[in-house]
Amino acid sequence: MNSEKIKISIPVVDVKNLTVVRGKYKAVESVSFQVFPSSNTAIIGPNGAGKSTLIKAILDLIPYESGYVKIIGRQIKDLGKYWQKIGYIPQKLIFDRSFPLTVAELVSLGLPQRSLMKSREKLIYVEKALLKVNLQNHSKQALGSLSGGELKRVLLAYCLVQPRQLLILDEMMASIDPNGEVEFAELLANLQAENYFSILQVSHDLDMVSRYCDQVICMNRHVLCYGKPSIALDDQNLIKIYGESLTRYFHNH
Repeated sequence: MNSEKIKISIPVVDVKNLTVVRGKYKAVESVSFQVFPSSNTAIIGPNGAGKSTLIKAILDLIPYESGYVKIIGRQIKDLGKYWQKIGYIPQKLIFDRSFPLTVAELVSLGLPQRSLMKSREKLIYVEKALLKVNLQNHSKQALGSLSGGELKRVLLAYCLVQPRQLLILDEMMASIDPNGEVEFAELLANLQAENYFSILQVSHDLDMVSRYCDQVICMNRHVLCYGKPSIALDDQNLIKIYGESLTRYFHNH
């Protein structure tokens, strides 16, 4: 008998039979999946498939009718201080672009708010986070003056200004041009390799998903397929998800 111990990896996200009702409509129906440490999982599906609703339910931003969600091995209601281990970037950040908030000020909001850090120490953390996303020269720039791609990188710095175990990203590539999408995906992959966090992301870019993700959840209110990109994104599954009219776009990089 082999006496070598087998290391069991506890899921960073564990979703079981999750159902979300909006009004009288089941927006998400009996969805189950797991996200494991240092993995990159994409949720794909047509518009109205319930992808963003699923993300919001996982984050306890909206209630769910049945099922359960565990993050880092804990029920949502028991996360407490472990919420600090989770970074979240929504699909859209709506703000007044005339509001006098700088890049550094926004990133600093990602630090623990009850921290006893001194101002200089906080500044060092912010500078390191901006360096990670190649925006070290933008700390004093007004948030409202940023391009879509720059704003997404600032939000990524906000998430990574303290250590995280999980990043949840809702359409992170939205508002970024095609060349910028490739650069951002490379940046995210490199940061994940260096910092060992897990990623759960909603994406519409099937080419980027096939290149960078470890597993794919295909959904239209419920899970249609779930597995590695080479299996989940085959032609037969894509027709089942999007219909015969799907046209795939491939980046020339």
